This record gives sequence, structure tokens and C-alpha cells, in this order.
Amino acid sequence: MSMGQLLAEGAQLTFSNMGAMDYVLAVVALLGGLGAFLFGFKVLSDNIEKLATNRLRGWFDKTGKNRFIGVGIGAGVTAIIQSSSATTVMVVGFVNAGLMSLFSATAIIMGANIGTTVTAYFSVIADIPFIEFVTVFACVGIFMNMLAKKEKTKSIGLLLAGLGLVFLGLEYMGMAMEDFSKSEAVFNFLRSVDNRFILLLAGVVITGIVQSSSAVTTLIVQIVGTGTLFIGDPSNSGILFLVLGTNIGTCVTALLSAIGANTNAKRAALIHLMFNVFGTVIFAVFLLCWPGFLNSTLGAWFPNDPGLQIALFHTFFNVVCTCLFLPFIKIFVKIATKLVREKKSKAAVSGETAPENLLDERFIKTPTIAVGQANRAVTRMAETAMESLKTAFDGFVARDEEAAERVSALNANVADLERRIVSFLIRISSEDTSETDERTIYALHHATGDIARISELADNITKYTRSCCKKGIDFSPVVIKSLHEMYGKIEELYGKTMEVFDKKDITVIRAVDSVESEIDAARKEMVNDHIERLNEGKCKPESSGVFINLVGNLERAADHLTYVAHAFD
Repeated sequence: MSMGQLLAEGAQLTFSNMGAMDYVLAVVALLGGLGAFLFGFKVLSDNIEKLATNRLRGWFDKTGKNRFIGVGIGAGVTAIIQSSSATTVMVVGFVNAGLMSLFSATAIIMGANIGTTVTAYFSVIADIPFIEFVTVFACVGIFMNMLAKKEKTKSIGLLLAGLGLVFLGLEYMGMAMEDFSKSEAVFNFLRSVDNRFILLLAGVVITGIVQSSSAVTTLIVQIVGTGTLFIGDPSNSGILFLVLGTNIGTCVTALLSAIGANTNAKRAALIHLMFNVFGTVIFAVFLLCWPGFLNSTLGAWFPNDPGLQIALFHTFFNVVCTCLFLPFIKIFVKIATKLVREKKSKAAVSGETAPENLLDERFIKTPTIAVGQANRAVTRMAETAMESLKTAFDGFVARDEEAAERVSALNANVADLERRIVSFLIRISSEDTSETDERTIYALHHATGDIARISELADNITKYTRSCCKKGIDFSPVVIKSLHEMYGKIEELYGKTMEVFDKKDITVIRAVDSVESEIDAARKEMVNDHIERLNEGKCKPESSGVFINLVGNLERAADHLTYVAHAFD
């Protein structure tokens, strides 16, 4: 039975006379159901994301240059977290941070459009009788969250509660739709809305407001699911234009997220818009040429389930568009590059990722991803601090007083990074973060403080350089050699600390402690040797303050590196 036949049967139903209060109650039921659905959808999405995002960053890293893997990852991630908008915003953020190419981003965006169609099937399976029992999950999940002690169990409880609310909302909306479907006035009004351009525009506007094509498409499926209530005449596929509009409306979130972003991030958002607009235009022309498409295909295959027909069309649209455009990713990138011109910045010229891009606020709504970005920023801070320390040390050995200016500039960068990172970490903590993320945030707070101390020690060393130059203090080749050996151990310690820091491999901490002990022993030996040289008259007394403070500062730098490693212990 086609949708047209279903509509004909609906027209033969006896319409009930709904009074004003009946309309009010039906509207209240519809709005209440919509509220429960949207809230449940958000709770479900947030907690699935919280349980899954430990692996999200790793999945995104695997895209490489393989467009098929990119599509698969985009579809998979979006199907899991139930939001193409969230996926696309994350992708825009990665591009903005310089961590993902436009090519990879385009493939993931295409896949995200396929993954987002999964949500509409919630409304389809809501018609299965036993699904009504799923609404009990709302109660079970809340009690799990209230009584459980483990964070993972709490998140699972909220996930179940969200799922229960989704189906409870769908149930209430279905009841309201059944009431409306018995109203001749409402029936005739919705059937009269047959301007396909208006329906397309309505889909764009409604989705732009709700910022979720998944939610809007699910509502459309719910509207037609009664079998008697349709928008427009089904013989010309008018309802499908409403669905097409949702695919353009979902681009609003990505476009908003690109405001203030770098050039490539804006290009990624534009590619998302182009993909959906081009696909919508192609399908709109196709449906205008074949107005009976729905009745002749999906309507014939699934005659008694108009809701499933709409859900399948939504999937069909995105799969076909992806198949059509996937071979032309490079062309999409080229068009976006032509339309959005490059604006050169210092970071772009140097090839580095600017701190403000690395700590992009787009990641805040996905705490695990945001924590990963903060980790990258702290790594950048550590690299800068160690560069400052090496510049100061080399300047001391070479008696280069001008090294102080370079150290000062590097230290200013370290201070700026510390300020940005701390602010970013505080904002992440204000979100609903997992226990694992909170532990990492705590460790990063401590690490930034210790790294900042290393840059301050570098500044101290520049003062010793000035003192040596001013007082004419020289050190023998033997002393310089021992200093180089000590600094070499510090660089070894830094490498092992970064293994713990970046890979979270706490098994390396034992090696960190071993190298740090060697540095402590080296400091003691160097000080003892210096005292012996003083007693033998081989060193000037005025060199004692400089030498002992120098090796003491180098040893303290090693201590702070060790503290950074132990922050994750």
C-alpha cells in the first residue's frame, strides 16, 4: 500500500469534532513529548559520547589520506554519538588546530551525514509493541545514576535514562499526532501545505533552530507514522522536500563554529554546506522530474510503514550523495580554497599551530577531546621551556650575553601558554567530565606549574652568564665538559618524561627516577670536585657562587621534569 493509498484510507476515517480544550491538550502533549524527546536525545548523546570519546581522537587520527576510511569513521562516530553537528564541529576544530587536512575532513563530513540518519529509526522501532517497555529505562537509569559509585556505571545509567526519555517522548508525540489526525481542520491544513519550496525552506529553518537534522527527521517520521497525517500531497513527494531541507539546516552549527576560526576551518564548514546544498539541488530536481518516486519505490516496498519510508529516504539521500561526491573530494577542497582566501599569520608562515587554535573552544563540549588538546598544548609549553633552558645553557658556555633576549622571548611564550592552558582546563572542568579526564586535568595543572619553573631557571642562568662576563670568570675545559655531560642527562630525562606525558606510559617512571638520581649524583660530584679545585688554588673563589648555583639550577630543572612525569603516576 502506497502513501497515497494510506492517505485515501485516512480520508475515509470519521473525523472527530475537537473543541478548543482538546486542541490545547493535544498541543501540550505534543510539546511535552517533544521536550522529553529532545532532552532524552541530549542526555543519550552526551553519555554515549562520554563513554566513547576515549577512542574518538584515535579514530580521527586513522583517517590519513584514505577517503573510504574517512567516510567510515565519520559515519561510525556520528552513529555512536548521535550528532553529525558534534562530529562536524570537532572536525572543524581539528582543522583549525592544524591536526587534520581538508581532504580528511571532507571525507569525515560526508560520513557524518550518513551516520546521522540512524536516529530517525528510533521513531520507526517505537511502533513495535515491546518498545513501550523501554520507557522504563528512564526510571531504571536514574536510579542507577543515583545509587552507583563508579562513574562508568553512572554514565550507563544516564544513557539508559536518555533512551527511555526518547521513547517516552515519541510515545507522547504519537498520542498527540493521533488526536490531530482525527481533526478534519488539521488534516486539510497539512494536506494543503504543498509548496515544495516552502517545505524545503521550512526544513532548513526548523533544523537551523534545533541544530539537529537527526531530531527534526525523527519528528517528521513521527508525523507521518500515524498513517493518516501527511504534509502535502504524497503523490508529489512534498514531504521529502522537508527532509531535504533538514540536511541544509544542519550546516548552521558548523558555520557558526567556523566564525573566528582560521582559513582552513572556514573552508571545512563551507565544504559541509556545499555537500548538502549540491546534494539537495540534485535530489530536488530529481523529485520534480519524478514526483511519484516515493510511491513507486519505497512506498511499494514498505506499503504499511510510511515512517520507515521517510527514514530510508533520508539514508538513501546521504548515501547516494556520498557516493556521487566522494571521487570529487579534491574538487570540493579546491572550490573552498578559491572561495575562502588565505590570510597569512605568523603561525601560518612558521608552519606552527597557534596556541589559540590548539586550545580551540569548539572542543570544550567534547571534554575528552579537549583534554587531549590541552595535553598537546602542555607538550608545546614543555618544548618551549626546554628550548629556553638550552638557549640559556649554550649562552653560558659561549659567554653570550645576548642569549638573555632570546630566553626572555621564549619565556614570554611559556607564560602566555600557561595562562591559556590554565583557563582552558578550568573551562573543561565546568563541563560534565569523566573521572579519567578530571585526573588528567589535575595532572596537567601541576605539569604547567613545573614547566613554568624550568623557564624561570633558564632566566637565572642568563644572570650567571652576565656575572661571568662582568667579573671575568672563566671555567676550564674539564668543567665545561662535565657541565655538558650533566645537561645531556637532563635532555635524556626530558625525553623519558615526555614518554610518560604523551603516551601516559607510567612504566617509564622508573627510568625517569633513575636518570634523575644520576643527575643528583652528578651535581654532588661536580660540587665536590669544585671544592677540591678551590683548595688546590685551581679555581678563583668568586667563581664558587656562579658554579654552585648553576649546577643547582640545572639539578632543579631535572627535579621539575621528574615532577611532571610523576603527575601522571
